[in-house]
Amino acid sequence: MVLTIAAAIFVFGLLVLVHELGHFLTAKLTGMRVDEFAIGFGPKLISHRWGETVYSLRVIPLGGFNDIAGMNPDDNDAGERGYCEKPVLSRMIVILAGSVMNFILPVFLFFGIFFFAGVSTPNPEPVFGSVIAGKPAAEAGFLPGDRVLSIDGKSISKWTEFVDGVKDNTGEPIELVVQRGDETITATMTPVYDEQAKKAMVGVMSSVDTRMPGLVESMQLAVQKTAAIIVMMLDALYKILLELSGTELAGPIGVAQMAGEVAQMGFVPLLNFAAFLSLNLGIVNLFPIPALDGGHFAGLCVEAVRGKPMGPKALEYTQKVGIALLILLMILATKNDIVRIFTGG
Repeated sequence: MVLTIAAAIFVFGLLVLVHELGHFLTAKLTGMRVDEFAIGFGPKLISHRWGETVYSLRVIPLGGFNDIAGMNPDDNDAGERGYCEKPVLSRMIVILAGSVMNFILPVFLFFGIFFFAGVSTPNPEPVFGSVIAGKPAAEAGFLPGDRVLSIDGKSISKWTEFVDGVKDNTGEPIELVVQRGDETITATMTPVYDEQAKKAMVGVMSSVDTRMPGLVESMQLAVQKTAAIIVMMLDALYKILLELSGTELAGPIGVAQMAGEVAQMGFVPLLNFAAFLSLNLGIVNLFPIPALDGGHFAGLCVEAVRGKPMGPKALEYTQKVGIALLILLMILATKNDIVRIFTGG
C-alpha cells in the first residue's frame, strides 16, 4: 500500500508539474501575469511568494493549476498583462503548452532510460526476468532467474512456448518444473485472466538482453519510441470510439493501482509507465471538450475566425456541456476501477 501511494504521488506529481510548467512558462514568456502556480488541489501544504507569483503545494496531488490574471475578462485587474488582453496567438500558445510538455517529457524519460539503463530486448529463452509480488507465480514461490523446463509435463525450450502454455488457461492449476541453479523445483500455480490483456497471466516477465547505446542513438531511439506510442494510442482511441466502448478506461484509482504494480518491478518500469501516461494525458487533454485545453483551443480558433470571442451565453453553454461530459467520463472510469478491484481484473 505504501509503495502504491508513493508511486502514484510520484507519477501524478511529475505529470502535473510538467503540464502546468508548460502553461506557466509560456504565460510568463508572452507577458501575462501569473498570480499562483499550484501543484495539487485543496488546502495548501506549503507556499512561498517569489516576485508576483505564489508557488504552492496542495493536499490532493491529482492535478494543479496556474492562476493567470485575466482568464475571466470581467475580473481582469492586470491591464494589458491580462490573459484576455493578449493576442489570440499568444493565448493559443499558452493553452497548448501543457499538452506539448506532456509530449516532450516522454522523450527525455526514454532518453534517460536508454542512455543510463540501456536498450533491453526480450531473451527468447524461458527464463523469468521479474516476478511480480502478489501474483500467482510469486505466491507459488518462483523467483527471477528460474528457467522453465516444463508445463504440465510438456517440455519447454522457448519463452513463447511458456506464454502459449499459460495464456489460454481457463483458471485450472498448472504444474511448472523450473531449474534454479543446481536444483530442480516443481510447484503449482493458477493463472488469472486479465481483462485488459485478454489472456491468462501469472505475473512474470521474460529475462532481457541489454546493450548500452550512445548519446545520439539514445535520443534517436527516444524520439522513435515516443512517436510509435503516439500512433499506437491514436489507433487504440479510434477503436474505442468506433466500438463506443469504455471498458478499458481507468480513473485515478486504477492508475494508482497500476503505478503500484509497476513500481514493484523497479524504477525503470515506473519511468516507462510515467512516459506512457504522459502521452495519454497529452492526447486526451487535446480533445475538443470545453473543460479541457483542447476545448479552450477550439474556442480560440472560433475567435480567430470571427474576429471576436464567443458570446457569454454560448461560452457558458459549451462549458456546462464539457463539464457534464467530463463528469460522465470520470464516473465511467471510476466504475471500471471499482469493478477491477472487486473482480480482481
